[in-house]
Amino acid sequence: MLLSEELWIEAFEKMLLIRRFEEKCAQFYGMGKISGFCHLYIGQEAVAVSAYLSKSSQDTMITAYRDHGHALVCGMDPGIVLAELMGKVTGSSKGKGGSMHIFDIDKGFYGGHGIVGACVSLGTGIAFAHKYKQDGGMSYTFFGDGAANQGQTFESFNMAKLWNLPVLYIIENNGYAMGTSVERSTGMTDLYKRGESLGIEGMRVDGMKIDVLYEAFCELSHKVRNDNCPYLLEAETYRYKGHSMSDPGFYRSKEEVAQYKESDPIAYAKEKILEMGIKTESQLKEIEKSIKDRIKAAVDFAENSEFPNILNLREDVFTKKIC
Repeated sequence: MLLSEELWIEAFEKMLLIRRFEEKCAQFYGMGKISGFCHLYIGQEAVAVSAYLSKSSQDTMITAYRDHGHALVCGMDPGIVLAELMGKVTGSSKGKGGSMHIFDIDKGFYGGHGIVGACVSLGTGIAFAHKYKQDGGMSYTFFGDGAANQGQTFESFNMAKLWNLPVLYIIENNGYAMGTSVERSTGMTDLYKRGESLGIEGMRVDGMKIDVLYEAFCELSHKVRNDNCPYLLEAETYRYKGHSMSDPGFYRSKEEVAQYKESDPIAYAKEKILEMGIKTESQLKEIEKSIKDRIKAAVDFAENSEFPNILNLREDVFTKKIC
């Protein structure tokens, strides 16, 4: 399925929102306003955005610790996400979760998860819930190339196939598991074939081109629903920043990063929009200004929010709600 003119604009807006948000996070981390772990999504924006554009309202999304982009694309308020990163009480987890644990169940986003590979098992469980409830939904389960080597990933694949669960596994292959390249950590680098021994078909796609990704997501999500079984998509993408904010990235050259930036997903979308005459340069600048205003509003909200009271530390550990 091809992107409509409306979806091209929505994709551009969402990718740009993620990019500007992450740039602000990098700035705030350097200023000491964000502490702890912080993994930026700069360069990978097209993957989460194209997945979101292909999903239905009853579908769910879950990912690993590089989760800011997925949270924003699902419709979470940037101010609430930034407040969580800053440890403020107005954050999505009242300042107790931080960068790696952004959640909004009401928007179908089951969060980021700090344990490598954990989101694969949880996403498989969510797919089981979709099937059990017969709600017509499917689970979009994101994870990285490093998590593809985890034992629980294969166990999850096996159960998903055995029980024919509605799950689309998305490997965001950005080339490096922390500082180790795929070539150095993986005997067979065709990650989209990881499920073949269990009967799970896969596809590899360019993870920097929003239209190519969208077409792939539409095709595989259709197969998941109609074939009643899991599928796997490997998106070849790239992160411009280090693994986390504390990573100087000495394991790759400046030339390598510069080469990938030539295929920047936002620049690609902008070029296509102008080429097709969907918007003019001045109209796109207006969109960019509106995104800048949203980031400013998010900053104002987060900075003016209070920190949690230490007396509330033990609250929200357990819940009475049974899903």
